[in-house]
Amino acid sequence: MVVTGASSGIGLAAAVALARRGDQVAMVGRDPARLRSAGEQVREAAGIRPELFRADFAVLDDVRGLAQRLREAYQRIDVLANNAGAIVLQPVRTVDGFELSIQANHLAPFLLSNLLADRIGRLVVTASGAHRSGTLDPDDLNAALRRYRPMRAYGTSKQANILFAAEAARRWPDVPAYSFHPGVVRTRFGSDSPLVALGMRIMPFRSPERGAETLIWLATQDPSRLTNGGYHYNRRRHRAFGKATDPALAARLWTASARAVGLTPGD
Repeated sequence: MVVTGASSGIGLAAAVALARRGDQVAMVGRDPARLRSAGEQVREAAGIRPELFRADFAVLDDVRGLAQRLREAYQRIDVLANNAGAIVLQPVRTVDGFELSIQANHLAPFLLSNLLADRIGRLVVTASGAHRSGTLDPDDLNAALRRYRPMRAYGTSKQANILFAAEAARRWPDVPAYSFHPGVVRTRFGSDSPLVALGMRIMPFRSPERGAETLIWLATQDPSRLTNGGYHYNRRRHRAFGKATDPALAARLWTASARAVGLTPGD
């Protein structure tokens, strides 16, 4: 079980739960110190020492290196949980030339999944109900940099997550793929904003453990009981909003994303 964004929040909670089941867990995180600390928490909770892999999804070469290290480590990856993501409060262009939200939340996991596609048994993508606020245009993946609005940029990347899972299910029929909304979870998301941090303390948000429940369910449930390519919430199939249900848009996004990260669009 490979879990990205595993240093804290939903990813860490999922890693703990999966390790307690006896699964071999590989944890991916950006910050080495927090990743080591998270790995130790998994070991203490489950008695199993996870493998740790550092990668920064704001750098696509890091993603390529991560894919190579995972390929060297594992002949098969039963589940790739694309959970890493971020809410970006200010407009940022990555070293690869993309708006940070769309790269970290979509392009990086899209690239990782494609580079590991022949080894993956199942794909789980952490999306969000915030996809309703997105305005995805595959022809302009950097549109958010103009008149930047954090939640719109984030929502656009979450639309992309849902469309990616649906299109992956169509293109890779042997790899079940699912996306899900974890609910509004108390995590490190947006912790750079005093307003968001205050809200995390006083609002009745879900715990990371509760937020991880649908991820774990999708990772471990019999695929015959799930809808391939579907979007889920509270361990149930859930209808995504508007553009996130458009198969033509999903196909266009796949082609645009492949070109953006240097893959052949037909891959």
